[in-house]
Amino acid sequence: MKATQICLASRPTEQVRLDHFQVDDVELPALTDGTVLVKNTAMQLTSVMADLIRGEELPMPPYSVGQPLWGAAVGVVEQSKSPRFAPGDAVQSMNGWRTRFVAQADELFPVSTSHFPGPEVLLCQGPTAYHGMVDIAGVGPGDTVFVTGAAGGVGSLAGQIARKRGAHRVVGTAGSDEKVAWLVDELGFDAAFNYKTPGIEEWLTDQFPTGFSVFFDTVGGAQFEMAVRHAGQNARFALCGTLSEQFAKNGADQRPRFDIMTGIRKQLQILPFSTYHTPEQIHAWSLHYAQWLAEGDFHFPHTTIEGGLSAAREALISLMQSKYRGNVIVELS
Repeated sequence: MKATQICLASRPTEQVRLDHFQVDDVELPALTDGTVLVKNTAMQLTSVMADLIRGEELPMPPYSVGQPLWGAAVGVVEQSKSPRFAPGDAVQSMNGWRTRFVAQADELFPVSTSHFPGPEVLLCQGPTAYHGMVDIAGVGPGDTVFVTGAAGGVGSLAGQIARKRGAHRVVGTAGSDEKVAWLVDELGFDAAFNYKTPGIEEWLTDQFPTGFSVFFDTVGGAQFEMAVRHAGQNARFALCGTLSEQFAKNGADQRPRFDIMTGIRKQLQILPFSTYHTPEQIHAWSLHYAQWLAEGDFHFPHTTIEGGLSAAREALISLMQSKYRGNVIVELS
């Protein structure tokens, strides 16, 4: 049986372009004991994929030139030579960027149809948002929370997690008025601001007259510097990402400068973190995620891209241009 997969054709030094990808049709191997054939139905796109394409040094291995890309995906078992799965079972894997694949059964995760409304809701950056907001920042009742990149895949979940954990106030930044309205009207943020418009410093002063207690940062750059100025005493800074650097144009330097004296005076807690998606992290997120979805006031923030696997390359480039909101899901079938 044949399958289509997308590989890395060459490694860019700056912006990712369509010619950095190649599309290959491959013959899949025959099943052996303990393996299954899966047809992917949807895959997730994340901003970190741009770093993996460039070969950046991260807590995960970069993509290799000439090899298929990978990422979170859900699919359906078509054939099985494993007692763990039967044809028709829904599964989750890290074998995105391909239409079908053969894998060892122990590389796949079963998708619970009783706890989640559909397998696609698992294609989100929930483990990262939960680990950062709960385990690292320790958000809880009474906290005032500032989230940058709040309309992105991680930020849109992190703000909702803070609210479910009892935070007194949750605000965020986004890159358009439409995203700002979405954060407040649909995701339950108390307020949001379009950082591309003037007045953000005054807005933060109004939102947090005595400073905020938790900062969840996915952006870095100038917004990190601003957060230091507006933080409250002993504020916890959970540093998740640097979208300002990832999406910088023409190699512009978007690295922030840290006002050390202000950090000392306020006794800021700088808490950078990585999420390794350990079984414990995935279990903690999945347990709360299922409960919160069932309660009806927690949303799966996402944008769905149609067009199959051929649409994934251009969609990733659009993601790096901040054209989407929430988690980005590509329908593959």
